[in-house]
Amino acid sequence: MSKYALISCTKLKKEYPCTAKEMYLESQLFKKAVQYISKQNYDDWFILSAKYGLLHKDTLIEPYDITLNNMNALQRKEWSNEVFEQLIKLEAHKFDFYAGKKYREYLIPLLENRGIPCYIPLEGKGIGEQLKFYKDQLV
Repeated sequence: MSKYALISCTKLKKEYPCTAKEMYLESQLFKKAVQYISKQNYDDWFILSAKYGLLHKDTLIEPYDITLNNMNALQRKEWSNEVFEQLIKLEAHKFDFYAGKKYREYLIPLLENRGIPCYIPLEGKGIGEQLKFYKDQLV
């Protein structure tokens, strides 16, 4: 039974081409989430990128300035359909989302309709609460 963590990309990025994991480490929330996820029992973790869709953490990428926050509902649905097609290829049995609402609102129903359970471990927590959760867990 394979389970994967999915974490959303961030506005803060490195200014040079690098691995996806390194690209977003400017963000404290991303950095703490990665530290936490790495200590959990996931088979692997991936990044949900507004530009690239599903990104493996070791994929080399260029900096970009695209966010789902600036996309309308139709564009976010199209993005979700593309990411769904990428996720299905992983043949996962479970996904945990460490991502904002716009990254999961159309994606989770697609996965659940395929019988793939999705969980949002930090659902309902604001950014400050998420940072506190990670800080408390990483002691």
